[in-house]
Amino acid sequence: MEDFVKTTALDLGFDACRICRADEPWQAGERLVAFVEAGRHGSMEWMETTLERRKAPTSMWAEAKSAVVVGLNYGPDHDPMTMLARTDEGNISVYARGKDYHDLLKKRLKALARAFVTQTQAQVKVFVDTAPLMEKPLAAKAGVGWQGKHTNLVSRDLGSWLFLGVMLTDAELEADAPEIDHCGSCRACLDVCPTKAFPAPYQLDAKRCISYLTIEHKAPIPHEFREAMGNRIYGCDDCLAVCPWNKFAEVASESAFWARAELKGPGLDELSALDDAAFRELFSGSPIKRIGRDRFLRNVLIAIGNSANHGLIEQSVIPHLADPNPVVRGAAIWALSRLDSACFDVEKAARLDHETDEDVQAEWQSKPGA
Repeated sequence: MEDFVKTTALDLGFDACRICRADEPWQAGERLVAFVEAGRHGSMEWMETTLERRKAPTSMWAEAKSAVVVGLNYGPDHDPMTMLARTDEGNISVYARGKDYHDLLKKRLKALARAFVTQTQAQVKVFVDTAPLMEKPLAAKAGVGWQGKHTNLVSRDLGSWLFLGVMLTDAELEADAPEIDHCGSCRACLDVCPTKAFPAPYQLDAKRCISYLTIEHKAPIPHEFREAMGNRIYGCDDCLAVCPWNKFAEVASESAFWARAELKGPGLDELSALDDAAFRELFSGSPIKRIGRDRFLRNVLIAIGNSANHGLIEQSVIPHLADPNPVVRGAAIWALSRLDSACFDVEKAARLDHETDEDVQAEWQSKPGA
């Protein structure tokens, strides 16, 4: 059965397939509890409400005996760090520049499940990132890779760029050996983090993570992190990109994961002009769509504030001082304070973050020559 499921997975286009027990005690649940109790999950309330189900695979499904963990490479064709210098363009995380991986990964995983059930008559359940199941600890337990000091999975063969999926089954499969930690004394991922989101190796404070702030966080971005965001408008790849194990990474063979031309380096001026309909059209079939136009525009305006491009004030900032959404207005105020300090200073911007658009516009228009 083990050889069958692995061969079938590779035939379906997966780049890795390994097996572990799903019904054994593990420390991942304890680490998750400590993470939530420390408040490091931020505003992701669903991590609290699903905590008991997340603690172990058998909490999700009591009959689960084995976990088949698959990996799919989404490696980029360039160094994502080079985008950080292009301050007039929005920097989108590599995984979100192509099509939404959930759909493709789940389709292949369901095909694997059907073949496995036909062969074994076992029961199965499949998971791709949206259910309360800890895929990364399972992948490490199965030997797909290990969780590095940045808490993400690293593979000796494929580097850092891996989408993960899991098939739980009540079949008792022979487990593969877990991968050992190969980080050694390296601190590259910890030291590169622009917001110092790692309190210690192998620990993440999501509240400080740019991926969390730009994707999961719905409120205004805390001021202490705005400058550090740079031009990152959706996610952050820094801790992945600097990992030395990426010397073994390959460009994704799946064309669905290749960056769409319009998302390789979209101009901040163009992104700032998106209304809701245009946002939905541009990001149709993309994971970016789920955060909505307002949260996305908040991120774009912060990037504009960090761009040092005064030419963006009139067309890309001023119109959003009257935006119906207060989070967007607040980001526009901050962007204006950064690009035109004679009009606003940062402290004043902080006070005005949630003021009405009339007050904001009146103050800006009172400037001579405005």
